[in-house]
Amino acid sequence: MRDTERDQKKMKAAAINRFGPPSVLKLRPLPIAQPGAGEVLIALHAAGIGVWDADIRGGWWPEGRPKFPLILGTDGAGVIAQKGTRTTRFKIGDRVWAYEFINPKGGFYAEFVAVNAQHVAPVPKRLDLLHAGASAVTGLTALQGIDDHLRVRRGTTILIFGATGAVGTLAVQFAKRHGARVIGTARGRAAITLLKKLRVDGVVDLNRKDAADQFRALTPEGIDAALALAGGKALEQLLDQIRPGGRIAFPNGVEPAPRKRSKIRIRSYDAIASPKHFARLNRAVEEARLQVPIAAVYSLAQAAKAHERIKRGHVLGRIVLRIRR
Repeated sequence: MRDTERDQKKMKAAAINRFGPPSVLKLRPLPIAQPGAGEVLIALHAAGIGVWDADIRGGWWPEGRPKFPLILGTDGAGVIAQKGTRTTRFKIGDRVWAYEFINPKGGFYAEFVAVNAQHVAPVPKRLDLLHAGASAVTGLTALQGIDDHLRVRRGTTILIFGATGAVGTLAVQFAKRHGARVIGTARGRAAITLLKKLRVDGVVDLNRKDAADQFRALTPEGIDAALALAGGKALEQLLDQIRPGGRIAFPNGVEPAPRKRSKIRIRSYDAIASPKHFARLNRAVEEARLQVPIAAVYSLAQAAKAHERIKRGHVLGRIVLRIRR
């Protein structure tokens, strides 16, 4: 398709014209962005939905002023539809997944997205496009927390606080692939059942008043590391079990952040997307025989309903938009 023809075409996108509640998120006809030098255009099949998307929709913005209409979404999966100049890593039709935070050419709640090719990678053979679309940024976040910031190895005892969420369910599996002893937190029967399916070594039910006692019974000698995917009093009580020389990591945005502790290394981080990081993620997906729990699937036109579901909380796995079949 020639550029002039593409310019005349529009796509369906779930976008906002102003900040506000989920109802401001509406399906709109918007121009298909052109891939520039070093970029690719992806025909999206699925896009992940995260709490950070809801934060942006509600009014949070990292810097400056956003340009409306604003298409939400930071990650997804599909096939290469067009390549910009100096883009040689992909062929038209390749199955790919991608992560781009605050993409200047628009987010992933759309039929097409133009994105930096350095933030795109082939989809692992193990994953279909729906599950890949649900796990690009969460997979990078989970893997980098487990491997890079906590240096989990065989014999490590690790707490994953928030183990039933989109990042936590993947982090459990990436830690288990090393032979670590994994203790996860959950709330309620369905969440506990999910963690048992993921082969955790112990579960702490945060709905119980004796959750801290449960954890101490499971870890009488303490723990080596903790991945904190939520904050608060319950987290701090469990972190009392971390041994001197232990490690705590948490993605930026977790609030309140874990408090500083003597002789404990605490590190916050953001997921990094690059060909090298995606290659490591692809290997880890195969090594872990990764399962990607999906809590719910919505159509692109139902993006506002998906945000209503995020607002209710206690999501087991990730919510995803199915854009194409």
